[in-house]
Amino acid sequence: MTTGFYPKLAFDGIRKNKRMYLPYLCTCIGMVMMYYIIVFLANNPTLIHMTGGETVTSMLDLGGWVIAFFAAIFLFYTNSFLMRRRKREFGLYNVLGMGKWNIAKILFWEALLLYGASLGVGVGLGASLSKAAELGLIRLVGGEVNYTLSVSVSGILMSLKVFGAIFGLLFLNSLRQLKAASAVALLRSEAAGEKPPRANWFFGLAGILVLGAAYYIAVRIRDPITALALFFVAVLLVILGTYLLMIAGSVMFCRILQKHRGYYYKPNHFVSVSSMVYRMKRNGAGLASICVLATMVLVMISSTASLYIGAEDALHSRYPREIVVSANFTFGEDPAEAARAAVEKVQAQHGIAPAHLVDYHGAAVTGLLEDGEVETDVTEVEGMSLSLYDSVCQFLFVPLEEYNAMTGANETLGPGEALLYAYRRSYDLDSIAFHNGPTFTVKRQLEEAFISGDMMVTTFPALVLVVPDLEESLGGLNRLADYYGNPMVSRFWEYAFDTGLSDGEQIALGEEIAQALEEQYLTIESRAAERSDFFAAYGGLFYLGILLSIVFIIAAVLIIYYKQISEGYEDQARFEIMQKVGMTRREIRRSINSQLLTVFFLPLGLSACHLAFAFPVLRKLLLLFGLDNLGLFAVTTGVSLLVFALLYTLVYKITSNSYYTIVSGGQEQ
Repeated sequence: MTTGFYPKLAFDGIRKNKRMYLPYLCTCIGMVMMYYIIVFLANNPTLIHMTGGETVTSMLDLGGWVIAFFAAIFLFYTNSFLMRRRKREFGLYNVLGMGKWNIAKILFWEALLLYGASLGVGVGLGASLSKAAELGLIRLVGGEVNYTLSVSVSGILMSLKVFGAIFGLLFLNSLRQLKAASAVALLRSEAAGEKPPRANWFFGLAGILVLGAAYYIAVRIRDPITALALFFVAVLLVILGTYLLMIAGSVMFCRILQKHRGYYYKPNHFVSVSSMVYRMKRNGAGLASICVLATMVLVMISSTASLYIGAEDALHSRYPREIVVSANFTFGEDPAEAARAAVEKVQAQHGIAPAHLVDYHGAAVTGLLEDGEVETDVTEVEGMSLSLYDSVCQFLFVPLEEYNAMTGANETLGPGEALLYAYRRSYDLDSIAFHNGPTFTVKRQLEEAFISGDMMVTTFPALVLVVPDLEESLGGLNRLADYYGNPMVSRFWEYAFDTGLSDGEQIALGEEIAQALEEQYLTIESRAAERSDFFAAYGGLFYLGILLSIVFIIAAVLIIYYKQISEGYEDQARFEIMQKVGMTRREIRRSINSQLLTVFFLPLGLSACHLAFAFPVLRKLLLLFGLDNLGLFAVTTGVSLLVFALLYTLVYKITSNSYYTIVSGGQEQ
């Protein structure tokens, strides 16, 4: 055979099956383009050297590996549709005398042509759009724009390596399928799976139970650390339950419809349900994949958009005051007096009258709170299981004298009394008792927080106790130590105030205070100085969420398209027979709409259900980022679901037309 024989056969095979290969090729190009852009941004000098750039680039680097991993899984999934469609053609080659080794050469050239086209066009588009992507990201994170054009050599090399490995594995998988099948099996491959599946009630019920377990975990989580520990467990259960329910449950659903005589024995329902039931096992897997992808898109967009939109709220929660000077002196002397004098000197030099001044000492300890009793001795806690995370709480002690001085209040407390402020949890009891420590009677609960922003981003819920005397109130807690011999009680001092200055002036003031206190072990923070880091982190997450959502949406659309196309070819013969016995095109259209509407919107409905149950968990996770705006998150989630539903409906309209064209125009084709 001539040298160009196999490449020509491979090219003709792709060209003649362009209805199947063109969307696949476009998706490969899109994956390469997105991967190149991610790698380009992760290694972009402008982003690396800007404030907060290290955070952004590390997230983008992780996003690149996520896209590579997902591209491998997704291209394997979609390649199965192509192989199923081509097996009959390869079987014909085999019958006509072409050996499997020769067919393997065709598959090799097909893989090589697709790889070359995907890399060439994908990297080209990525290089063309990378500058626009860079400008969009810099605008989101608030960096300085640089209009210099560049091409990422590392992005090109990584794209060649990653997608070369993926296409190589796809080729080997095709060879495996080819080797395992006989010529007769290849010729009859498109008719495989025509035996109607049995309704597996066990797996269907198992899917319901697994989803129920995931939903139960989601709704019972009360604090962020438990949400973080159990989130991925719940995700795995949701994915498993979705596949079980869609695969086994869809067959059960069709069987139930067949038993419903009033529904089943109608022209537009009879044909659709009877054809669906033959392929529901494979159909269910596709529906489950669409549902999982839709849920991933909704979760990512709603959460990252909420973080970015609410970044300023999170910044003010973390830094309630513009300038913060703090110290932890558990192992040293109290630096408050000297540090306060130095800060006040800087204030006087600039004529600044501090507003909303916060100046207080405190002590913190972590323990397990159950029924009004607190265990703070680590030697008394045997192991740390997930069941205990709901009980973990941080306790902050503040002396009454400094509380009154800060707030202008005139509170009084008797021996054993305390004022209490509960953060991220409720506390309705009249007393609280510390093992190895004091017992307090709660005189009343405070309505507003009055201490630092550190509490706003703490992992655990917190209870703040205003006590008559700090040292006397700690009592035996001072003697407790952890496994390493360090004191369980940490002591701190904080001095924070507002200035009314511009951002630049605040940053300069913070730097001057830091110079004045450079010989002391203190932390000096400025809200204005931290703003760029906040927006860099949240903007980077939002941008990465957008990029990954685009990839997942493309994947979902292609799965939907191949599902409709492959089912259209399978149903073509059935509808030809129905037309010969008198079924009109209008009745075909009604039957198609009945079939598609019966199952097509199941993934959207189930993904909306997943999102509703994930909402409490996601809100707890957002608290770890300092976002406590329930209204913003609810609105963002609702808008994300609405926009995705509109896009999903549009895809349904387009793909249903493709399905109708195949099944109704089979004779012409």
